[in-house]
Amino acid sequence: MLGRGRSSGSRGGVGGSASGRSGSPSAKDIQALGDLFAKYASADDDNEIGPEGVESLCGDLGTDPSDVSVLHLAWKMQAARMGFFTRDEFIRGCVALGVPSAKAGITAAGIKERLPSAATEVESKRDALVDFHTYAFKFCLTEPLQKTLDLDTACAMLQLVLPGAPHTEKFCEFLKEQTEYKRVTLDQWTSFLRFNEEVAEDCSGYDETQAWPLLIDLYVEKMQGTLTNGL
Repeated sequence: MLGRGRSSGSRGGVGGSASGRSGSPSAKDIQALGDLFAKYASADDDNEIGPEGVESLCGDLGTDPSDVSVLHLAWKMQAARMGFFTRDEFIRGCVALGVPSAKAGITAAGIKERLPSAATEVESKRDALVDFHTYAFKFCLTEPLQKTLDLDTACAMLQLVLPGAPHTEKFCEFLKEQTEYKRVTLDQWTSFLRFNEEVAEDCSGYDETQAWPLLIDLYVEKMQGTLTNGL
């Protein structure tokens, strides 16, 4: 399945998770998760992990903040803001990952132990892939009322969430070369995932009657050598 990389879904209570669901945590688990959260919480707001705390957590996880595993973690938390995790988000994500049952216990090592399960879920379940792919787009909407991504951000995220997909590299090259579009919409983003699943790398079998976004039509024309304007 696509998504070998390494939403915004609903943001429910602590027991909720992205795609999958874990059992309700015990009061003891909640307390331990809260204590772990406090280790990284901001000095200015003990209900939030800020950028410095996220960096510290990533250090304990042995991963770079820009690695896709951190996006997997944010997805499981259903974190609303890039670079910030609230207490509820942190606990929700750890519960969804099954951290309370990790051999390493409720620790950063426990998160590290369970985090690969998120990648496995994305790789093996299409509904999880779709949810993660959609979440990645919405996670990048950092400004009030923002609904689209600039091309550089869209390309960076596509290369992070769909690095092994048939069209990712060439599509990103196309986005940077063409001049008609300056931003990517959610419809274009989600359609690109389906496009990778249904259309061969050489674009053979492409059915333009399926009402693909015009941006993808233009990409196919480019790939087929028929697009000359706007490049």
